[in-house]
Parts: sequence; C-alpha cells; structure tokens
Amino acid sequence: MKDKIKSTLERFSKSIVQPLMYLSVAGTILILGILMTNTSISSKITFLQAAPFQLIGKLIYDSLMFLINNLSIIFCVGIAGALAKRDKGHAALIALMSYFMFLNANHITLEFFNKIAEPGMLGLYGTGQANVMGIQVLDMGVFGGIILGCLTGGIFNKFGGKQFKGYFSMFSGVRFPFLLMILVSLGMGFIVAFVWPVVQTGIAALTNLINQSGNIGLYLYGVLNKLLVPTGLHHLIYAPFQFTDVGGTLVLGEQVIAGAYPIRVAEMNMPDVMFSDSTYYNSYSFNNLFPYMGICLAFITTAYKKNREKTKAMLVPLMVAAVLSCITEPIDFIFVFAAPILFFVHSLISGASLVLLKVLHIPASTSGGIVNILISNFVLGIEKTNWPMLFVLGAAVAVIYYFLFVFMIKKLDLKTPGREEEVAAEAAAPIKAAPAQKSTEKKSAEEKNADAITIIQGLGGKANIETVDNCFTRLRVTVKDENLIQEDIINRVKNSGIKRKGKDIQIIFGMQVAAVRGEVEDALEKM
Repeated sequence: MKDKIKSTLERFSKSIVQPLMYLSVAGTILILGILMTNTSISSKITFLQAAPFQLIGKLIYDSLMFLINNLSIIFCVGIAGALAKRDKGHAALIALMSYFMFLNANHITLEFFNKIAEPGMLGLYGTGQANVMGIQVLDMGVFGGIILGCLTGGIFNKFGGKQFKGYFSMFSGVRFPFLLMILVSLGMGFIVAFVWPVVQTGIAALTNLINQSGNIGLYLYGVLNKLLVPTGLHHLIYAPFQFTDVGGTLVLGEQVIAGAYPIRVAEMNMPDVMFSDSTYYNSYSFNNLFPYMGICLAFITTAYKKNREKTKAMLVPLMVAAVLSCITEPIDFIFVFAAPILFFVHSLISGASLVLLKVLHIPASTSGGIVNILISNFVLGIEKTNWPMLFVLGAAVAVIYYFLFVFMIKKLDLKTPGREEEVAAEAAAPIKAAPAQKSTEKKSAEEKNADAITIIQGLGGKANIETVDNCFTRLRVTVKDENLIQEDIINRVKNSGIKRKGKDIQIIFGMQVAAVRGEVEDALEKM
C-alpha cells in the first residue's frame, strides 16, 4: 500500500510539471509587456509612450495575464494529457470539454439552490465564489482543474480501449471515456456545491495557521522544497503556495488574485506598491542558483589531485548551466546518493535562505537564471526589489556553502565527485564511452536513434515500457517489470544519474531531455 501511494503521488507530481514548464516562458515574455506598460518606466524611456509600443505592451501583458488568471483550465488539460498513456491529444480535448461542463453544472446547481452570491463592495471577494471564464462558480482555485485533469487521465487510461458492438459501437474507443466524463463532470459540479464550502473553511484555517507561523512556516517551506527534489515530489509542496489561497490573496477592484505567483505578477505592474510578503514563496529558486557556485567549487577543491581536472571538466559546465537556467538536478543527483548528509544540510540552509530574504527585505526576482534575474530586477528598480542585496546575500551564501562543504567532505571523508575509490571509478567507467560523450546537438540522426534504442533495451525492451514522459531535466518512464531494468546498458548513453522507485524510472539528461524523449518515442513507434 505504501509503495502504491508513493507511485500514485509520483505520477501526479510528474504530470503537474507539464503545465508548469510553460510558465517560465510566459514569465520571461511578460517582462516585455511590463517594460512597455509600466508608467514609471515609460516616463523615463519616452519612446515607450508611443501608441504602437503601448498597444504591443498591452497585448503581451493582458494576454499572458489571462493565462495566469486561468491556470485551473491549463492544469486540467495539461495533467490529463500528461497522465494519458496513449492518444494524449484526445485525453486533453476530453479534459477541456469536461472542464466547461463542470463550470456550467456548478453554476446551475448554485442557482437552483439559491446559493449564488451577491457581489459586495469588493465584488465576489469573501463570498467563496468567483467568475471563471465568465461563469460564476465556487472559487476552487486550481483544485477544480487538477481534480478533473486527474480524473480524466485515469478514466481515459482505464476505458480508452473499450469496444462495443452494434448500435453502441459509436461509444467505442476514446468516445467511451468522454461519455463517462460527461457524467463525472456534471456530478462533480453538483457535489462540490455542497462539499467545497467545507473545504474552503479548512483552507482558510490552514492559511491562518501558515500566516501565524510566520518565518517558521517559510523555513519549512524552503526546506521541503529542496529536500524532496530527489523524490520528484517537491512540486506538491510549492504548487499550493504558488497558485492557491495558501500563498495569499490580493484584491484589485472586483478581482481577487490568489496564489503567490499571480500576486507577484500583478504587483510587478504596480510601481507605487511594494511586494507583499507572499512573494517570498516565489523565492525558493534563490536556492537553485547561488548555493551551487559554492557547492561545485567545494567538490572541485576536495577532489583528489589526480582527479581534479576531470572533476572540473565535469562540474564547470553543470555549474554554468545552473547559473544560466536555475536547473540544478544534474548536480543534485551527483551527490544526493553519494553524500546524502550534504543534501540534507543543503535543504536546511535552503529554508534559512528564504527567511533571510524576508528578514532583510529582499523581494527581488530569483527565477529564470542570472540573465533573467538581472533584467527583471533592473526593470523593476532597486527601490521595489532591493536587488543589490540579493547578490550580496547570494555571494555570502555561496561562500558559506563552499567552506561548510569543504569541511564536511574532508572531515567525514565523503565520496563526492573526484573522491571515489579507484576501483569503483574504473568499474563505473563505460567501455568505449567516447561516442556517448558527444553532445546531443553534434550527434547524427543515426547516433541519436542508436542511443534511443540503447535506452529502450536498458529499460527492458519495448514490451516492458508503459509510459514515457519528461519534466525539466528527467526522462520519466513507467515500466511493467522493474527487474528487467539494466542500468549498465542505459549508462552507455551519457546521463547524469538514474533514479529508481519501483516501476517508476527517472534518467537525468539535463536540458536536452525533451529531445531525448522524442527520440525514444520515435524509436518505440518504429519497433
């Protein structure tokens, strides 16, 4: 039962990553809209006041904010498509239709039982209801979309291959899950009209508890966000804070914005308003940048002298990638199993870093890598972000990590990169590994296909593979029999580590993982 629960959480965790992957792109482009529409900026850069720039800026800002304000439907469609083992497009379309039916069913139920709330001075704020896609319904934040997405994915996988004969043949295949989702959507719209108000009471209590816990709550949030990275379940920690009332609310006229991320986006375009405390729930990515400078330098320094150049050649590119993109999993998996105590300490410091950002009043943007951090904070200005202190604290944290990790590695004789036993290192060295050291960009189509076939063979062959997916850096595969996995074969293809949890296999490829997934899927289709 324990393994089944973990497996279910793992599948949900990797499915919720799919829609989240697009938000980083949206956030980056949104900066252009803010640059063009922010009055304090346009007053200093006068050509931005021209009508064409104002129009373009409004198009960018309002369009992307529309996406952010309707994350529930995005989660619904994205999760259903990610969970589907086949015909992902059909699953996503069914989820979209189910979401619309759910909204209407909930509105009709509220109206029938005279539960429709009347807007007050602050609109629907405080009534527990909201306008979603122009329909007044119970305010479920993103939970409604997440629940429907999960239900759609599960029902689609279970009944998507159902076949009927005769007149009922019209309900065969992907149409049968749609038929079931009609019933599920209407039923869910009816039931939540009575159940969700109770849930809202519980969420309000949780919000109060978090607010009352102050810096302790923020510290635990930061620790868990980092500590759960190896399990792939860290998304379950930050998602509620980012996109629901748990992360705070902001009232703008009749509009209520819930969640730390949407609140920050809204406050970015309010030049005379300082960021609220909820913004520090967005600052967990601080721990994906500055610490890794100190960590990588500590690994290089403590590597055995004869291994130092090789260790440097391996870690410097990963450190640069982390600095440019804030993607750190390739580095995490280098030491999380070899020296778990270091990762535990890393998690503890990560929580403390968030608290320091708040105590020192540093609401600067910390996401998207060093270039994005510089641009976004420069645009918003020092007074609003206090960004110079971000780099002062970042430098101090990097130094602390360096000396602390050097001390612990030497004191405890930890087997970090470059400190492995010679025999183990020789055994781990792949035979004729030169071809695998080529970057994905330089490989020919034949070499890419050969690597994909090798990965499939290492996973036990096509018949043993149930699903293939990916997040930011990992190829995530579900297999039928984990005993058929052969890691030595998988490791013939260059990767940064293999994480196994029962039938869920994760292979770390870094930022090129989407290309690797495509090659594996192409190879599977040809087999």
